[in-house]
Amino acid sequence: MKYCGVCHSDLHTAAAHLEGVMGAVEYPCVPGHELAGVVAEVGPKVTKFQVGDHIGVGCMVDSCLACDKCKQGFEQKCSKQVGTYAGKDWSGRAATPGRKTTIGGYTTRMVVQEHFGIQIPKDYPLEMAGPVMCAGITMYDPLKVNGAKAGSKVGIVGLGGLGVMGVKIAKAMGCEAIAISRAENKRSFAMESCGASGYIASTIEEQRAKHENTFDIIINTIPTDHDTTIYTKMLKPDGVHILLGLHASMFGAFILSKFTKQARVKMSGIGGIPNTQEVIDLCAKNKIYPEIELHPVTELNRIYEKLDGSNDAGKRYVLDIERTLGEDTFQKPMGEATKLAHGNAQ
Repeated sequence: MKYCGVCHSDLHTAAAHLEGVMGAVEYPCVPGHELAGVVAEVGPKVTKFQVGDHIGVGCMVDSCLACDKCKQGFEQKCSKQVGTYAGKDWSGRAATPGRKTTIGGYTTRMVVQEHFGIQIPKDYPLEMAGPVMCAGITMYDPLKVNGAKAGSKVGIVGLGGLGVMGVKIAKAMGCEAIAISRAENKRSFAMESCGASGYIASTIEEQRAKHENTFDIIINTIPTDHDTTIYTKMLKPDGVHILLGLHASMFGAFILSKFTKQARVKMSGIGGIPNTQEVIDLCAKNKIYPEIELHPVTELNRIYEKLDGSNDAGKRYVLDIERTLGEDTFQKPMGEATKLAHGNAQ
């Protein structure tokens, strides 16, 4: 592997933020599910890849591959889906020998079943490709599944790493992509850097009111509790509000949507392998690149601290695995242990 992006999920796992929801994690654990590298070896039955091909690996590395969901390209919904890290290896083909769970992408090499490898076009920068395996598919899948097309009015709430990719992808699909964030000071970034069709400062009621009952789709990337109703009001009666963040207020949003018969509220996570291949191809064709910061592996603790505070800069953090991860890496000083707002990562 050459590069691996650092996702909020990595932080949540390392710091045990979601143990009460997702269950206990087996430690030691190596996170990382935004991998990009070059194929070094292939097995005798492999047909999808050749040595030298650029390859990406996203959030999962196995599933049954036989059920209807897998056959339809929704491997992420398979009951036997195995996460790229901390996943229970039911088949014996996903985990590192000697372990019952998977180890993720903060590593120089990984063996992966060919179905779960993503073909990265050779002209797409490898350092940019990792975040597409997570942020890219997380935004593309709900757009495609919910019928986004040329002319659809799509709102992207939040301009962190997910939101920035969402605006760019929606635009490439021909949608009217409106960026939505709290303050007016994000307008120029949204319009000029992200290419948004418009901008709404969500704390300004007059701006929200101009867009009531006009959106076909709103994708909400906010990862913490907040008032979801201000966004739902901007949807058409048959519009859909898609929540990506795992937080308590989402449950209230689901209940309110059901009993008031307002616009639909859904939750979305990652996408399947076919859609992941589609989104990297779309990004390559349209020259869509995530906003990234490249860091040596020894700065991982500091990256976790940034993610634990906020990621309003719209950037994805990427580890330079090839140049900075070696046998002696962790014999070097990495600074103080992480100072997270909560959690137990060290």
